[in-house]
Amino acid sequence: MLDSKPYGTVLLKAALILDFLAEHPRSKLQEIAKACELTSSTTLKILDTLLIIHYVDRNEQKEFSLGTKFFHFASASLSQMNLSEIAKPFLHQLQQKIDETIHLGILENNTILYVDKLEPKNQNIRMSSKVGVTRPLYSSAMGKAVLANFPEGQLEDYLTQTTPLKAYTENTITNPLRLKNELQTIEKTRVAFDDEEMENDIFCVGAALVVDHQIRGAFSISIPKYRLNSEKKEFMIEEVLKTKEKLEKKLSGKS
Repeated sequence: MLDSKPYGTVLLKAALILDFLAEHPRSKLQEIAKACELTSSTTLKILDTLLIIHYVDRNEQKEFSLGTKFFHFASASLSQMNLSEIAKPFLHQLQQKIDETIHLGILENNTILYVDKLEPKNQNIRMSSKVGVTRPLYSSAMGKAVLANFPEGQLEDYLTQTTPLKAYTENTITNPLRLKNELQTIEKTRVAFDDEEMENDIFCVGAALVVDHQIRGAFSISIPKYRLNSEKKEFMIEEVLKTKEKLEKKLSGKS
């Protein structure tokens, strides 16, 4: 219970809610209100605000958890380094098998922020990607893999309110219905493609890293289109899925 009434008491109430969700993810409104000793009305108003700014997520069962915004904050200090360090040996193993450009990214403000990039030994094409650069979710393999894991409400907000779908190449998907159909496929297959949608002549295979229903990041393989054939594409998909499984297991602390 709050003992004082300093300026900004609503922030203190929000902090109580966030602290509770850190320990009890996927909690319902009444559980949160009772634990924080707040009225349901006050709790809901604060949660609605936290949802807007992505400090909190809500699933279809109306259960609340900490939102993706916290991974952005952590990435600025600790978790970005931890994700890069944890992922690096797995991504090096992937690159040894593929010898193409490997990217690692995190979700930031409805974009993918590149936090690591591994160059192939035989690089003969210059890609515009670099650590610290962001890419839209809808036009990148990592981004679409992440979008496929958005709760339905968050996805609708993304498609209708927050992000205009503009074309970067003639292959960029700018039709929301077509994008949603592709995301449904990605949800089933667990891999996403960028077929010259962000850059001409570049094909990417990506996957999201999801632990306990929380998006921890994403990674991808990028290859010049002229080096791509059906056999190599299938091999890339297979290796991305293997790496995804191993990395998610490591991030969950189960290995």
